[in-house]
Amino acid sequence: MTLPLIERFRDRLPVTAATPIVSLGEGSTPLLRAPRLGETLGVRELWLKWEASNPTGSYKDRGMTVAVSKAKEDGAQAVICASTGNTSASAAAYAARAGIPAIVLCPLGAVTGPKVAQSRMYGATMLEVRGNFDEALASAKELAARGTHVLVNSLNPNRREGQKTAVFEIVEELGGSPDAFLLPYGGGGNTSAYRQGQDELGISAPIYSVESEDRPHTLASAIRIVVPHHAEAVAASGARVVTVSDAEIIEVWQLLATQEGLFCEPSSAAGLVALRRGLVEGERVVVTITGHGLKDTDSADHYAPAPIVCDPDPDSIARASAAQKS
Repeated sequence: MTLPLIERFRDRLPVTAATPIVSLGEGSTPLLRAPRLGETLGVRELWLKWEASNPTGSYKDRGMTVAVSKAKEDGAQAVICASTGNTSASAAAYAARAGIPAIVLCPLGAVTGPKVAQSRMYGATMLEVRGNFDEALASAKELAARGTHVLVNSLNPNRREGQKTAVFEIVEELGGSPDAFLLPYGGGGNTSAYRQGQDELGISAPIYSVESEDRPHTLASAIRIVVPHHAEAVAASGARVVTVSDAEIIEVWQLLATQEGLFCEPSSAAGLVALRRGLVEGERVVVTITGHGLKDTDSADHYAPAPIVCDPDPDSIARASAAQKS
């Protein structure tokens, strides 16, 4: 039986015996070798930290278990967040588990349908804000400052405490540090959390933090954040920020699916672009895949090959199969 994340790393987290553990079985996610994709991208040993296997399908659950556990310990009346989708789903799920109301603010029309559906199904109060993520976050912070709601965005330090544990798992499984860590860059909270995890372990492998060149409009909706609120922490971490196009993200996103059988949301593949460009030194590299492809089925429907209609007989099926391959 796998221990809940808080129990597994209790001595490295800000919890006490009085902290009620709110867990859905997060953490302990697979570290998968990707030999075919590694060969394509010119990396001898490519590993993928598959965070899509967390309970709500994204890495956000690592931090949310700590943030909501501490909120419950402190007697919070409710939790609140602004989100491009993954934080809202995670906050809603962990609040439901804790028996605490959740209010999630999402930019109107900017969040994928599956993420909205998750939050709604978990029973959160789902508010679509006429504005962008930054405006939604400003409102969430103001409500939290009134003392009735606990903000569970990554501005809450307990979130980053939980997220740093991905580094512990990677180093433990590899038996040492990789030559580089690569991950997407939206708000920057995960980048700063990874550096914190490295500092606590006494390692200093380069971190490549990959952002979209068109933050307000990128296809990669999970990193569609105009102003990265952890930009100073990212700079202080020494992370190497790489700015990429949507076309580059789409290319590696499709390669990951067709060469390794792993379906993630587009933003999750962003770290792979730095490898595609040949920017990363080292032979053993870990790319964090942050969220499942079922989070953004509209993009998959748009970019994946269309189904072929055929008659239900062997010859028709064979002809259709041959046409697909050609």
